[in-house]
Amino acid sequence: VQLQASGGGLVQAGGSLRLSCAASGRTFSTYVMGWFRQAPGKEREFVAAISRNGGSTYYSDSVKGRFTISRGNAKNTVYLQMNSLKPEDTAVYYCAAKNDIGQVTINYEYWGRGTLVTVSS
Repeated sequence: VQLQASGGGLVQAGGSLRLSCAASGRTFSTYVMGWFRQAPGKEREFVAAISRNGGSTYYSDSVKGRFTISRGNAKNTVYLQMNSLKPEDTAVYYCAAKNDIGQVTINYEYWGRGTLVTVSS
């Protein structure tokens, strides 16, 4: 599967952005989908994940209550709605996919190019 993230940009603290990740192929609904981010000088970290049918979602503690992951299997797209953004949310955001149904923070097989989110104070 090929993944393409979009929707990044510059936003003021407290603002919102919605990221999208479009996937190619006919088997999108078979993948667990995740969002990760990498801030300058830091390691990539898990942000959120969603199960194959969208019935279960998972979040890192740092974004819980502010970000919402969702998916539209008919559109082969996963979304990340980001509200109440903080300067520390500044990072390149990546979407990822995996077939593995184990721990949702690791073992992603497919990665898209990132989209930059910059939150100004």
